[in-house]
Order: sequence, then structure tokens, then C-alpha cells
Amino acid sequence: MLIADAQVHLWGADTPERPWPKRNQPHRPVPLGKDEMLAAMDAAGVDRVVVVPPGWEGDRNDLALAAAQAHPQRFAVMGRLDPEVPGAFEQLATWRAQPGMLGIRLTFHTELLQPLLTNGKLDKFWPAAERAGVPLMVLVPHRLIPALEPIVARHPGLRFTMDHLSIPTKTRGAEAFAGLDHLLALAKYPNLAVKASGMPSYSTEAYPWRDLHPHLRRVYDAFGPRRIFWGTDYSRLPCPYRQAITLFTEELPWLSEQDKEWIMGRGLCEWLGWPLPAKQ
Repeated sequence: MLIADAQVHLWGADTPERPWPKRNQPHRPVPLGKDEMLAAMDAAGVDRVVVVPPGWEGDRNDLALAAAQAHPQRFAVMGRLDPEVPGAFEQLATWRAQPGMLGIRLTFHTELLQPLLTNGKLDKFWPAAERAGVPLMVLVPHRLIPALEPIVARHPGLRFTMDHLSIPTKTRGAEAFAGLDHLLALAKYPNLAVKASGMPSYSTEAYPWRDLHPHLRRVYDAFGPRRIFWGTDYSRLPCPYRQAITLFTEELPWLSEQDKEWIMGRGLCEWLGWPLPAKQ
């Protein structure tokens, strides 16, 4: 079974030569590079990961693309695009021509970023991404999903993946899933999938995090195994990497072996257009 992590951050140090914009804090004080990530993947049995460049570095994709170009079967990238840069949307036509680039990740989880959903600055972005066949990963908390839904409906050819089941930042337990109905309502759109990523961070219990299981079952019933993508957000995991895998492969009894194949990697790769490895 192919195991592909739908979200991992890689980043470098904040230096005068490569300064950060100081927008937010990293998940940990020591940067996470490709070599450390590869070692963790090998130890846990993870075949490949999608690198999502973190916001604290700014809108740059250099380190992620370097990792993907050095190890094209292990890393691929959902890159960042600054909509404020002149000519940004014109880049979409050739976005996926960059070696290792699969699509774009957009974030709307802070007060600074939330207006982008409603102020019109992205009105030309959505159709341009749809025409170019550039899939999106979007971080939108439950309460803002009603603002995103009309965009999803207007652009049926544009693939959306909702990060972390749209769980609000820094919430856990019942609070984390209080708005889940908003996400489940989007299951009717075939161009929208979800990332069940970072799940251990939202539990109030120890492994196997049984308080998560009923919510994951609801997501499964709504979206099915082909539109749910396992992931970890590795740099903020509160547990060993392997346990984040076995939550899905061993602890959710309703998942069939075929379901696991889709959720743990195949579905993600097919959705984003990352060719599956050649069969040995």
C-alpha cells in the first residue's frame, strides 16, 4: 500500500540572506529540512509527502521545489502564490510546468487573510486556476465555509482540498468538531475533497484517540474513501509518526483494505495528478 502524507512543512532558518516576514511563529524552533524528513519517512514507512511551504517563511517555494527536484518520487509541492504581486495570476498558466509543482495552497485562517475570501481580490484567480488545471489546498475554518461554497459551486472544474477537515486553529475535542456540519455539507460537490491531516493534535485523549473516531466516521460517510486524504502536518505532531499512520490503518475498523489504499495515498496522488510509482 502506497503511503503518501498530504501535508508536511519544510523550511530553512531566518537569516539576513533569507529573511522571514515575521507573520507568525514556526511549529518548532529548529528548521525541518528534506534530509531529516526523509529519515523520518523511511523510519515510519511513508513513501512520499506533499510539501506545503509554511507561511512563516513568506510566499516562497524554493526549498520545497529543491526537495522535490532532488527526490521526485518522495516529495512534491503545493506551492504558495502571493495574490498581491503584480502579474501573479498570469503565472497560473505555467504553474505546473515547474518541476515538482502540483498546485497551490491558500490560507484563510487568520484575521489578516480572511478578507481575501470576500473582498474580490481573488475573483480573477479562481477561473484562471480552473482554466490552467491547478488544484488547490485551502485552509478555511468551519465558520467561513459558507463564504467559500459559492466559489466551489461556480468552478466545477477546479479541484479543492480542505485542509485539516477545516478544524479551527488551536481547538481540541468537541470544540474542534463543533462546526463539522459546515464541511460535510460540501460533500455534494464532486470537485471538493478533504485532508484528514494533523488529527492527533485535535484529540483530548491518548492514542488511539478514540474521541476522534466518531467524527472521522461522519467524514467517511459523507465523502467516501476516494475524497479523504491522510496527512500529518508532521512538524506539529504530538505523537510518533508511525502512530499517525496506524490510527487509520489499524484503529478504524470500518475501513476496508481498499478504503485504506485510497485514503493513505492513492486518492491524494490521483487527485493532484502526481503519477503513482511504477509497480515493481
